Amino acid sequence: MRNYQIMSYLHKCRQLLTLVPRPVGRRYTLYNKDGTSTSRIRLFSSMDRSDEPSEKSGRPFNSAASFRVTDPPNPNWQLRQGLPDHVEPGKSWKAEEEKGWKIWNLSDMSPREVYPLLTSCVVPRPIALVSSTSSDGIPNLAPFSYFSMVAHNPPLLSISFSQSPRKSKDTKENILATKQFTVSIMSEPFIEAANITSVDAPADIDEWDVSGLTRSTSIDVRPPWVKESAIGFECELFHSYEICPPNSGEVTNTLVLGLIKRAHVRESVLTASGTVDPAKLRAVSRLGGDMYARIGEGFELSRPPWKLIRDQVTSESE
Repeated sequence: MRNYQIMSYLHKCRQLLTLVPRPVGRRYTLYNKDGTSTSRIRLFSSMDRSDEPSEKSGRPFNSAASFRVTDPPNPNWQLRQGLPDHVEPGKSWKAEEEKGWKIWNLSDMSPREVYPLLTSCVVPRPIALVSSTSSDGIPNLAPFSYFSMVAHNPPLLSISFSQSPRKSKDTKENILATKQFTVSIMSEPFIEAANITSVDAPADIDEWDVSGLTRSTSIDVRPPWVKESAIGFECELFHSYEICPPNSGEVTNTLVLGLIKRAHVRESVLTASGTVDPAKLRAVSRLGGDMYARIGEGFELSRPPWKLIRDQVTSESE
């Protein structure tokens, strides 16, 4: 089965994020550009293929933009009030304290046990769809949620790569070798295509072809960015750090800092002030397990200047 047939199958699985107890797996062959087969992958659809209705089936995806701005949870909050436990949501949150806390000693846990705990705790995580090219010119495209903005002066972002016992990440090796990469921000409309690039295919497989995503030529670096993305960053390697566990010389992670050389932002997602409108960007994030999240609601809380609260703070403390 050719790559275009894989994409046809994925089109039929538009509700891939629906959660049901028993995912259905199907195997497909990936092909090199010369037509020779190179590996087989298994694509999972979490949809219930039965025609019978099921109370465990997930709700269909709502394609309408979901973001809206609301008041903050406690618009009447006062200094030193802490958690407002007399009204919701603070009241219910306070009541949950009675269940206590479970404590993990991470030094006694294996990496396999730590991973699901931390990835479900540190949420939501933004996702970098990273495009890179090997020294031999082989393209690579893959998503990473160990990703964040680091600084604006200089403009830096970070990506962390876990070291697999089987093989090193192609993206990491490409960045270290060529010192160049791009980061595209993932949005709802092309999430399935972006997600398929996470397949652990051999290095000679072109994830661009498998996903059907479109290359957009960069200006300052060789790797392209994703045209379907509303935001693309052209980056150069700023620093890389090898990370080892305490009292161990084994490298388990590599942290990469990328210097953002150029930013491409769709005009359609920009506000009048030149910033990005989250309602139009429709960015997705990672939660624990296989779960993704969309941005639902937002609220504004300004950073209070000290001069505005100084008298109240000092007078109440006397």
